[in-house]
Amino acid sequence: MDTLDQYDRHILALVQQDGRISLSHLAERIGLSETPCVRRLKRLETEGYIHSYHAVLSRKALALGVLAFALVHFGEHDRTLYDRFEVEIQGIARIVACHSVAGSADYLLQIVAKDMDDYGQFVHDVLRVLPGVAAVESMLAMGEVKPFSGLPLL
Repeated sequence: MDTLDQYDRHILALVQQDGRISLSHLAERIGLSETPCVRRLKRLETEGYIHSYHAVLSRKALALGVLAFALVHFGEHDRTLYDRFEVEIQGIARIVACHSVAGSADYLLQIVAKDMDDYGQFVHDVLRVLPGVAAVESMLAMGEVKPFSGLPLL
């Protein structure tokens, strides 16, 4: 990947803030004509700086009142179990993010649920029966202080 210049960084900042920004408005905001702006945007997409475009949905509007973080602990450290676990969680929509982590746990999951009963049932019926899972430690979000709003362009 090439080094980003000020125009590239500005394009990335603007499309990260509003993925539906028109090309003419984007070009105007960064101070280039539309043709070089479009070329830069396409290059940023091709080089992998822009992974995808999507809408940020409201958990509240979708009645997903619980946001939980679950530390998943494995009973044994077996690559086959990790692989099976990672494949299975890909198909579980309410797990909105999963990270392999260092420390006392093996994975950190971000999970949404309708309410506490729904979350409890999910942990019991889905999480605890996944391959390799020995224990699940839940942390419940009491409030969202700073929602994800994009990556920093350092």
